[in-house]
Amino acid sequence: MNMDKLILCSPRLLAESLSGKRLLEEEISLPEKCFHVLLSTKQLIPIPAIENQKGSVKCIRCGNTSKYYFSEYPCGICQQKHLYCRNCIQMGRISECKPLYIWNGAEVHWPKHSNPLTWEGKLTPAQSNAAAQLEKAVIEKLPACLCWAVCGAGKSEMLFPAITAALKQGKRIALASPRVDVIRELFPRLEQAFQDVTIEALYGGSEHKAGKSQLILATTHQLMRYYQAFDVLIIDEVDAFPFYLDKSLMYAAKQAAKKQSTTLYLTATPRKNFRLQMKLGKLPHVFVPLRYHGHLLPVPKLKLAFHLTSQLANKKLPNAFQKWLMNRQNPQRQLLIFGPKISMIKELKEVITLLLLQTGAISASEELQAVYAADKDREAKIKQFRNRELHALITTTILERGVTFPSVDVAVLAAGHEVFNEAALVQIAGRAGRSADDPSGEVIFFHDGKTDAIEKARQMILDMNERGKKL
Repeated sequence: MNMDKLILCSPRLLAESLSGKRLLEEEISLPEKCFHVLLSTKQLIPIPAIENQKGSVKCIRCGNTSKYYFSEYPCGICQQKHLYCRNCIQMGRISECKPLYIWNGAEVHWPKHSNPLTWEGKLTPAQSNAAAQLEKAVIEKLPACLCWAVCGAGKSEMLFPAITAALKQGKRIALASPRVDVIRELFPRLEQAFQDVTIEALYGGSEHKAGKSQLILATTHQLMRYYQAFDVLIIDEVDAFPFYLDKSLMYAAKQAAKKQSTTLYLTATPRKNFRLQMKLGKLPHVFVPLRYHGHLLPVPKLKLAFHLTSQLANKKLPNAFQKWLMNRQNPQRQLLIFGPKISMIKELKEVITLLLLQTGAISASEELQAVYAADKDREAKIKQFRNRELHALITTTILERGVTFPSVDVAVLAAGHEVFNEAALVQIAGRAGRSADDPSGEVIFFHDGKTDAIEKARQMILDMNERGKKL
């Protein structure tokens, strides 16, 4: 995080830019003289970045204690070897030799907004009920509250009353997600909904760097730089990879929130630990089983394709997929195709393009695009698809959540692959039918043998629809 250069070292600017953070020296973009004045006056305090006592080692930034993720490097300054943490190396090298710096100067007083919400939309009754519960958690300073809402329920809008309540009290808020696509999609919506509030979106490659706003949107990795900074922490897609598997990201989220704070969790597919806490009454929660437009979730159709795995490995498309593609209910819908591996979607791109040309779904001037996590053109391709400049997109699980397309059919090739767990399949199915103008997109799982994940995902969608019918 290279912060904006502070020309004037005023207490207010310094406090907003540095408070609630633990930063390396190279992350503090201040004039050298100003930096040393802050050190000498103890407004900036150095703390060890790595604790190494009695054979026990801990990275203060990411919480890593596994010796496997610590290595040594020769220091060019003191000519000694020092431990550094490999677990969070992507955020800048943390080592024994370099301290982290914390702010000890003037306290930040964030503005109290009398009427911060500029969104003029209306919530449905189901959304209003959930929004009231989340707002209540903020006002009453509950430690945590979970919103379990189906894909397309309008979770973002349900957050507006809770964010509004926090801003009226002069609180600082962070909305974090494990997926960068979620942050990219949410930022313009939150910016429009709270036009008079300072807001930034922090992620790799983001144009925002300072992280000194009252409302912060960030990937969960970015939370590693914060310490007791936020009165309200919202974690969207809390069940998404890598958050639920990465202890360092959970540690970062806990460290970023103030001791007296409220954490709001949002998910369409809560993991077992959350379900158990809800069942035992240890986690306040609210359930929204219906989409904002009132229609039920599209139920996936299961298509058996013999020899599917071997056919895909040989760059061939199963007959079941070809037949479905040629006989889709609504060929005008865009097509979102999921594959389990990057290599597979790259190899199948040309084959599927030819098939789409044969069916007349695309013209000779159009092209099917493939997108995956490491794709440097990822953001541009998703934007093209959203703007309907592309008819079809083939992707990995990176687009299983956090993106909204108004009218798509969804196909999963090799749905029985281990990468497609229950949560992933539910989220993938949730990409279809999100618009009130087209609430019934097709969802097809092509497989060569049903798995527990396939069965459980389909059953979860059926169960949610049953609960939705009661509303």
